[in-house]
Amino acid sequence: MSDITTTWIVRSGTGDWSISAGALTSGDDLETAVLISLFTDRAAEATDIPPDGGDDRRGWWGDEDEDVPIGSRLWLLDRSRLTPAIANTARIYIEEALKWLVDDGVATSVKALTAISGENQLNSIVTITRSDGTVVPLKFNWAWR
Repeated sequence: MSDITTTWIVRSGTGDWSISAGALTSGDDLETAVLISLFTDRAAEATDIPPDGGDDRRGWWGDEDEDVPIGSRLWLLDRSRLTPAIANTARIYIEEALKWLVDDGVATSVKALTAISGENQLNSIVTITRSDGTVVPLKFNWAWR
């Protein structure tokens, strides 16, 4: 059974379900899982400082008492200046958010590369090697503010 296809809308920075011929489309299960894993806000660790300096640690209430929380900590970088150190932290957060793919046997490896493009864009390439050996490259770019 396939999942409902989720498509990333760059213009608004949001995901949405795809519709074809008046019905929800299905397929692209891996890409949908990656989108949810990267762009859902994982709860901040106790040592993380939220970008607004407040005490909102975000995350999903369903993750309480779970070993593997859903989402990523990329949101913690929202107000950061784009530097090589921030690009490296983004890479770490991406790999952390997608580690479950390997742990659950969906993939044998997940690698992320990040690079700064110009003054205000962070590019990332996520390469997932599925259990059957198929390599799936996914690209994500962020306009940095």
